[in-house]
Amino acid sequence: MNNQDVKDLLGKVRAANPLVTSMTNVVVTNFTANGLLALGASPLMAYAKEEVADIARISGALVLNIGTLNETDVAAMKIAGASANEHGVPVVFDPVGAGATAYRTSVSQQFMSEMNVSILRGNAAEVANVVGQAWQIKGVDAGAGDGNIVELAQTAARQLNTVAVVTGPDDVVSDGTDTYVAHNGDVILTRVTGTGCLLTSVIGAFAAVEPNPARAAAAALVVYGVAAEIAASKTKDQGPGSFQIEFLNQLALVSGEDIERLGRIEKL
Repeated sequence: MNNQDVKDLLGKVRAANPLVTSMTNVVVTNFTANGLLALGASPLMAYAKEEVADIARISGALVLNIGTLNETDVAAMKIAGASANEHGVPVVFDPVGAGATAYRTSVSQQFMSEMNVSILRGNAAEVANVVGQAWQIKGVDAGAGDGNIVELAQTAARQLNTVAVVTGPDDVVSDGTDTYVAHNGDVILTRVTGTGCLLTSVIGAFAAVEPNPARAAAAALVVYGVAAEIAASKTKDQGPGSFQIEFLNQLALVSGEDIERLGRIEKL
């Protein structure tokens, strides 16, 4: 995986305009839809158990996000996940707040055991709690911890038979054999609600056009991080509101040349 590979996959996303169904939380629905549109994907949000199986079947990727979970949505997500698995549609799961409550942790572990999740994307605390490791968490944000996130990603990938994406100051992707570290992004992403959730759906867009989920996730991280860096540079004296709007702009405008110039991805 190098910057040329990332450029190629970004081109594939924009050419294919994949349908990404995001069963996401109420806080981030609009931002997620706009971010996917800006990137070049086609967003769809659906939650009714009567239709999610049909929608998952025709999607390029299914994204499940438990940020504002309830029993009705959990049941619908399980139906959608089963349909996606049956029809070969990649499932990307964001275990928002796993570890913050027993319910979130239990639901996250149920999803991982009951369906084939292609990519698990969370911060260190969330991923650690899904695999049963102790890691401090406050609300839905990662707390302090002294664990090794590379080892965490590799352990999670092997234990859960998935591609694990652990995001933070550096982002780690591992399928248990191949491990990538992406060094792009900007700290201001942590000051805008929903940037992690949008990232998960962007990973879904790349998974829809790249059959290797580790490569798909790594490319998505670089594109997302480069767009964030450019947006942060353009709004450095303005604040998170201006950054959010400019970030959407840069998801649409980020080019292959930008990836070549700013992309920082390594394989361990």
